[in-house]
Amino acid sequence: MSDENLNGIAPAADAQQGPTFTVEKLYVKDVSFEAPNAPQVFNEQGQPDLQMKLNQKVQRLADNAFEVSLGITLTCTLNDKTAYLAEVEQAGVFGLGGMDDQMLDAMLGIQCPNILYPYASATIGQLITSGGFPPFPMQPINFEALYAETLRQRVAQMSQGDSLADAETAGNA
Repeated sequence: MSDENLNGIAPAADAQQGPTFTVEKLYVKDVSFEAPNAPQVFNEQGQPDLQMKLNQKVQRLADNAFEVSLGITLTCTLNDKTAYLAEVEQAGVFGLGGMDDQMLDAMLGIQCPNILYPYASATIGQLITSGGFPPFPMQPINFEALYAETLRQRVAQMSQGDSLADAETAGNA
C-alpha cells in the first residue's frame, strides 16, 4: 500500500468501527491431579462414577480487557474410593470493545468460555492419561444454554427484590 497524503485524514481502515473482540493471551492458571488410592485402585473392578464441576470467573483488567477463567474439576470414584481428581483453571485475557453491556455480558459468558474449553479439556485429558487411567473424552458444553439459564436465575433474583448489583454476572457458569 502506498503512503498517500489524505490531507490529514487517517485512512478508514485505521478507524475502529463497531464492536471488537480479540484473544490477547491463553494460559493455564492452575492445575492439579491426585490419585490418592493408587496403585491399589488400578486393580479395582466396577463401573467408575465421574462427576464434573464447572465454574467461570470474569475480572475486568482495564476498560476493554477482561480475564476470563474457566475451572473444571473432574472426580472419578470407583467402588466408593476416589480413583482420581483432576482440576484445571484455564484462563485468557480478552479484548472487548465497542459493545453495549448486554452484548459484553453475552460475549464474556458464551464466546470466551467456548474458546477456553478445548484447552481445558485437553489438559484434563492429558492429566488423566499421565496418571495411568484410561482416557476420558470430555463432551462439548453448550455455554449458550448455560448463559441463558444464568440469565433466567438473575431475573428470578431481581424479581425477589434483590438489586442487580447483588446478582452474579452472567459470565459465571
